[in-house]
Amino acid sequence: MKDQEFDTIFEIMQDSFPECERRTYAGQKELLNDPHYRIISKVNDLNQVVAFLAVWEFPLFRFVEHIAVTTAGRGSGIGGKLMSDYIAESQTPIILEVELPDTDLAQRRIGFYERLGFHLNFFGYEQPSLQRGQPTVPLKVMSYPRLLTEEEFALYKDMLYSKVYKME
Repeated sequence: MKDQEFDTIFEIMQDSFPECERRTYAGQKELLNDPHYRIISKVNDLNQVVAFLAVWEFPLFRFVEHIAVTTAGRGSGIGGKLMSDYIAESQTPIILEVELPDTDLAQRRIGFYERLGFHLNFFGYEQPSLQRGQPTVPLKVMSYPRLLTEEEFALYKDMLYSKVYKME
């Protein structure tokens, strides 16, 4: 990935996620060396990045860590197309984290994923902070193509905590 493309993706990430839900620039760039991590970007006719999907791919499942679209591109269907293409290429379950469904915005985001075939799991979950000194974030987990059992998710959660969040 070219530095300029990464810089644009990081800017979109900063515009789209609070500090506790993203890494520092150096921390994010370092992930590009991890064989389980991949960023898929979508460019417009001018070859400018307008959306991206940051994913972790493990043998048992895939984890969508971030998906974001530029402010100008929101509502255009780019994000849905990016997710649909990713779902179509996956041979394993896909999970992602969403905010608690207690605001209109969170409910709209959950609806976006439900329209793509994801299911909102009802067990508790906390996302460890991606930056030192930031609090954990209470979230919900969505899964594709079906709901997970708590036992299945316990296995996925262990992998997330050790590989994605680097917790021992």
